[in-house]
Amino acid sequence: MNIIKFLKKPSLIFFSLGIRGFFNWLPDDVYLKIAYRIRMGKKLDLNNPQCFTEKLQWIKLNDRKEIYHKMVDKYEAKEYVANIIGGEYIIPTLGVWNSYDEIDFDSLPEQFVLKCTHDSGGIFICKDKSTFDFEIAKKRINNSIKRNYYYNGREWPYINVKPRIIAEPYIVDSNYELNDYKFFCFNGKVRCLKIDFDRFKGHRANYYDVDMKILPFGEVICPPKPERKFDKPKEFYKMINFAEVLSKDVNFLRVDFYDVDGQVYFGELTFFPASGLGKFTPTDWDDILGSWMVLPIDKE
Repeated sequence: MNIIKFLKKPSLIFFSLGIRGFFNWLPDDVYLKIAYRIRMGKKLDLNNPQCFTEKLQWIKLNDRKEIYHKMVDKYEAKEYVANIIGGEYIIPTLGVWNSYDEIDFDSLPEQFVLKCTHDSGGIFICKDKSTFDFEIAKKRINNSIKRNYYYNGREWPYINVKPRIIAEPYIVDSNYELNDYKFFCFNGKVRCLKIDFDRFKGHRANYYDVDMKILPFGEVICPPKPERKFDKPKEFYKMINFAEVLSKDVNFLRVDFYDVDGQVYFGELTFFPASGLGKFTPTDWDDILGSWMVLPIDKE
């Protein structure tokens, strides 16, 4: 993107500066009101939030339990989840390090995945050591390690997460794919799920109900493609049950699982998909999803 196009996009400017720490001094509520106005194009109502994206901003400010730090830590979350649903559903950890330079790559298999434990999106896949770009991975991981992910979206659970790097085995199913099932849990109940596909060639995502029937909405950033069909995985209802157990007593939680030829593996726990700033299409689904969530202030 050239500089002229960049300057015409205030959201890119704001969040680019935000991730670099320019607005760390702003109080959380002020920052979120500015971010919401810029990204969503409307005023954020924190006194009487109604839509999904508004309610997620309210949760950032008002629902702060210490256990949330462990739940979003990609290393600590494994122990947390294993204690609830069982260790057989956890992807093994090949190693954990405080810095990139500590990683013993000789001890890792030819295929592996590196993840930063304290942020979202800090994932690097190695399918072949001979072609893996170690320098790019080092640069990006070192940049990530320096940042406190909390500040860019004011996602409070991340504020005290220790920056580390973990390695996991690279896993795929017999079709050399890895479907990721993201269950949206509202007050401990799964109401819908999201399946992403074509991530690296025109990212798309479909939403489904709890019977795997496609729902008539999607996201602007990764629009739906209804003609793309997915079979209901063998352990689909087991994943729903696990998601509801893990999201018990939480206003909203997205619980991700992988299905590998019938074997269920835990992915991650997410409190704020797209930091609660994702646009839906049609737009009224922001209100529909919001109606599925009951906050403490809704009961007053």
